[in-house]
Order: sequence, then C-alpha cells, then structure tokens
Amino acid sequence: MRFKTLAFVSVLAATVAGTAQAQAPTEIQWWHSMVAVNNEWVNDLAKQFNESQKEYKIVPTYKGSYDESMTAAVAAFRAGNAPDILQVFEVGTATMMASKGAIVPVGQVMKDAGEKFDPNAYISAVAGYYTAPNGQMLSFPFNSSTTIFYFNKDAFKAAGLPTDKAPTTWPEVVNAAAKLKAAGHKCPFTTAWQGWTQLESFSAWHNVEYATRNNGLSGLDARLKVNSPLHLRHIENLANMAKQGLFIYKGRGNVPEASFVSGECAMINTSSGFYGNVAKNAKFAYGLAPLPYYQDVPGAPQNTVIGGASLWVMSGKKPAEYKGVAKFFSFISTPEVQSASHKRTGYLPITTAAYQLTEKSGFYKENPGTDVAVTQMIRKVTDKSRGIRLGNYVQIRAIEDEELEQVWNGKKSAKEALDEIVKRADEQLERFQKANKG
Repeated sequence: MRFKTLAFVSVLAATVAGTAQAQAPTEIQWWHSMVAVNNEWVNDLAKQFNESQKEYKIVPTYKGSYDESMTAAVAAFRAGNAPDILQVFEVGTATMMASKGAIVPVGQVMKDAGEKFDPNAYISAVAGYYTAPNGQMLSFPFNSSTTIFYFNKDAFKAAGLPTDKAPTTWPEVVNAAAKLKAAGHKCPFTTAWQGWTQLESFSAWHNVEYATRNNGLSGLDARLKVNSPLHLRHIENLANMAKQGLFIYKGRGNVPEASFVSGECAMINTSSGFYGNVAKNAKFAYGLAPLPYYQDVPGAPQNTVIGGASLWVMSGKKPAEYKGVAKFFSFISTPEVQSASHKRTGYLPITTAAYQLTEKSGFYKENPGTDVAVTQMIRKVTDKSRGIRLGNYVQIRAIEDEELEQVWNGKKSAKEALDEIVKRADEQLERFQKANKG
C-alpha cells in the first residue's frame, strides 16, 4: 500500500509540475540602454504589461550604452541567442536596415500576430524615419526624442537675466553666457551629444544639408556637408565661447547632463528625453525652450529631427514569442500608456492620439515648455530637414566627437576640424556603400 501511495504522489507531483510548466508565460527578452529614471520607466512598462495578462512576460535587461548593446546583440545573433527585442538608437538605423536576415520588420510581426497596426496613427516625422522605401515599417518607435534647450531660471535671475524666456538666437546665448559668467557662474553653457545637437539638429533647424542625397534618406552614396560656411560660422562661434569660458565642454554623449542637474552649468542643449531626470532631480527652477538659431539664415528655424531609439524585432524566434512581442507593442502604443510615458520622460508621444490626450489633460499648460519637443518636430518638413540616415553612423559620431574636442581645447581651428570630419566620415560612408551594394 505504501508503494502505491508513493507512486500516486509521484504521478500527482509530475502532473502538477507539467501543468505549471504549461501555464508558464512565454518570456520575451528585451535588451535596452536606458539608465537612471528612464531605466525605472522601462522596468515599469514591462511590469504593467506583465500584470495586464498572463500569457507573456517581458524581461527587460540593461546591456550598456547604445553602442555596447548593438555590439552585444550582433555577437548574440551570431551565436544564436539574440534577444527578441533590441533597442537601437537612431544612429544605428541604416545599419539595422542593411542587416538582412537579422531582423523581422515590425509591420510583418504585427500583421502575423493579428494585431491592429496602422502606421498612419504614429506622428509622421517619427514613423517616416523607421519606414523602408516600400512603405513597410521596419522598427517600432519607442523613446523618440529631439534636441531642445534647458536653462536654469535661478541662475538667470541671479545674473539679472529674464526668467520668463530663454535666449532665442545664438547671439543671445552668448550675451546670456557673458552675464552668467560675470555673476560668478563657472559654466554658463554646455552641450550634450555634441554631434547630434551642434551639427545634425543644427543643420535641420537652419534648413541646410547635413549630408547629400537628402541626408542619406535617398541613397547610400550620401556624403557629409558639415564644412559649409554656416557650419563653420557656428563652430567658430562655439570655439570663441570656449576660449572666453562661456562654453564649458563636459564630455561626450549625455555625460554633460549631470552638470546641469547639479546646477553647475546654467544652459544646455540636449535631448527632450532628459526632462524626466531634470523634473525629478533638479533643485532649482528650470525652463525648456526651442533651440537657438541664427536669425539671418533664410528659413530658420525650420524643424528638428528625430533622436532617441526604436525597438527592432530579431529573427529566428518562435511564433509564440513574436505574438508576445506584438501584444507588448500594442500595449505600449495605447494613448493612455503613451501619454503617461511622454509626461514622465519628455520623450515624444509617438502617436497623434497620445499627443491629443496629453494636451486635453492640461499637462502642457501646467508644465510650460513640455510641448517644445513636439512642436519642433511637427512643423512642415523639407528635404533638408526630414531626418538623417547614414551608414556607419556610430563611427561618424565618434569622428565628430574627436574632431570637435580638438577645437574646444584649441588644438585645431574650426575649419580644420570640420574638413577632417567630412574627409573621415566620407571614408566611412564609402566603406558602408561598398559593403551593402545590391
């Protein structure tokens, strides 16, 4: 009798284990590069989705900077264990588009899963950037951002500057920086993501080409044009500010953002996605404003271009995993989730419905300046301001950093640096073109 009981218990245990296994949710691996408050946001999105249903479980994993996560994903893909979802910054878009066989277009993923998906529901400037020439959406817009201007109102007040509006032109930025320095401020102005803010967005904002072939959107044979008279004028202006202690270079990428949050630097050009950090951690009154421009440039200001990142679906996964990915994308596309994310982070609401919901809620009136990123992006665009999509863009950004740093420390003239950026970047573009012919 004892053996029969043990046998029954064993069968029962196996049945329970099998049932539990059958009911275990399908895990969806999501690699990302969000840090600090934005990492908290990503984790909360996954948690909300996981709690909303029982079939799928999103597992977000921080894999380092955008550069590092892309490198890790390439290695993982070759080894056969890539994540289901990979967050890739806009700089890597052309590279991902050229990675035939590595990704599954998001439009196809949504269609195969039977999920409602209308590319026209997304803000055109956002959706258009991640759409192939044949009209198919390749990746899912996620943390879409653009460059804006932040200023420390307390520092402005102490320097005798108006606090109700930021400088609107670059000469006004110089004058404000001079007054801040005279008032004892050691870092009047800084910039994060210098290539993005001072060359790429600067070009679109002034309606001038950053690169030929519609900034690379019309072909792989694009070449850089950042040594134009206007670009030269701007970099020389920043170099003069650096010499006078009005512009303090604080490092690459988003490293300079910490100097604004701490109150060390009074003005900064950086991503709209920096808002969540400022709102949570700044101990002073601050303002958000459009980018400065040169008022004598015809057509300026125009519109800014997309930054941030999108979500790419990797190939070689099981149907159940793709279904879970599609369900998750549908979830984070809902106006309610999108609006809440926009309010929390400063990233753009990726759908028109989310923007309208945010506006209707009174958020923009209660938080002046939080609509700047949206209004900069939804202006009528031109062929020179639709966006920038270049091969080997990661390497080009590194070249921009290296050469601009030589200007800020006085080792190169603006002209020498810009000419070298064009020369070195064009070599990268030629290499990418040859590697992806046909």
